[in-house]
Amino acid sequence: MSNDPDGRRRRFDRWRLISPSGAEVVSLRQLSKRERLRVTAPTLFTIVNLMSGLSSVLLAFRGEFTWAAVLIAVSIIMDIADGGVARLVGATSPFGLQMDSLADLIAFGFAPAILVHTWALPDYPVLSWLAAFFWLGCAAFRLARFNVTVDPTADKRYFVGLPSPAAAAVIMATIFALNQPKAGGYDASLIVPVIVSCVPAVLMVTSIRFRSFRNLLAPHGRNAWITTVLAAVAIVVGLVVEPGLTGLVLAYGYILQAPLGVVTAPLRERLLGPDSVAPRRERLPSVFLPDTDDDDDDDAHQDDDGGPRRKVTPR
Repeated sequence: MSNDPDGRRRRFDRWRLISPSGAEVVSLRQLSKRERLRVTAPTLFTIVNLMSGLSSVLLAFRGEFTWAAVLIAVSIIMDIADGGVARLVGATSPFGLQMDSLADLIAFGFAPAILVHTWALPDYPVLSWLAAFFWLGCAAFRLARFNVTVDPTADKRYFVGLPSPAAAAVIMATIFALNQPKAGGYDASLIVPVIVSCVPAVLMVTSIRFRSFRNLLAPHGRNAWITTVLAAVAIVVGLVVEPGLTGLVLAYGYILQAPLGVVTAPLRERLLGPDSVAPRRERLPSVFLPDTDDDDDDDAHQDDDGGPRRKVTPR
């Protein structure tokens, strides 16, 4: 144990975190209570997101699919909340980004994959296993790509690829709607399960842009606040009156807004101006290959003596 500046010995000092990169790791015990709450508040929502995802998996194995779907909805709310709280209190950090992605992989990758395996295709063991693995692999790819392509200058109005919470919402809304008593039970045909388990997974790894609707989550100005409040009230009323139908409209409507946006883009640009459509995408560095100098990209470059220039890698 080491001594504090006031001369007291500090407990558990031997277990203090040390960064391999040499960066200072500040213990929460060194912060004031207010600062401690500020930096840990977003992580609390992330932990609830993680717990809901794990609980959804356990309930799916017990055959309680409706409650498993409800817990995925809880995870979606917590995922929205932790990002909003982090931006509100100014506690965004690389650690929070990685923690959020790991929780999302459980809640929106693993949990929906288990629901695909146990609910959507229970009578086809091999097909259900393949579909579950396909969903999990697409979700992992989507989250990894997002982490390495975070660009502070990018247009925050759009996501590249279907966000994993929105993809999980399709599974959640479909299960919740079809498991309602007046839905007439679950149709055992392969059409609905295959579409529900494959189409959102494919959309996660595409480069199709989907609106983030961040202006609704972080409104600025009186009119924006009125729009956000009206949208929230409409969603709450719909979930209370007709939860199954409301969930389907929200989940499938979000997916449909991407192709509808592409079709209506020329008309919107003509009537509302260029800001109403997505800007052209700029080519980003590869997410698979390490960064290289521009000179290394051109194999035709030569030395002063006319020979080919060789790439020198420091050892």
